[in-house]
Amino acid sequence: MIKRQSGIRREPMEKARGGVGVAIFDHILEKTEMRANCRMFTKITLEPAASIGHHQHTDEEDIYYIVRGMATVTDNGQAHTMYPGEVMYTGSGQSHSIANEDTEPLEFVSIIMTYQPLER
Repeated sequence: MIKRQSGIRREPMEKARGGVGVAIFDHILEKTEMRANCRMFTKITLEPAASIGHHQHTDEEDIYYIVRGMATVTDNGQAHTMYPGEVMYTGSGQSHSIANEDTEPLEFVSIIMTYQPLER
């Protein structure tokens, strides 16, 4: 399968997970396009001062890969700064958040894999 950029669904989300501002979700692949238990493969853009609020994952794991910009994250309550090429892994029962406190847009890829079979 080849998927062109024109086929990627864009979804703006205000106050994602209790965050601030608008997060732009570019769904690289929809869960119906993948056979594995992957519920999200998405590039997310946060403009300056935008964030995705603190949240916990249960029976799934989330990976953030920073593509562009500087991220301020919490990983199980501990604050960190992340840069392009760096990865944060959040397993089941763990929690995290991400914010753009810089003056340039922040872009990162999020992959959420579940332990349970997905309804397609």
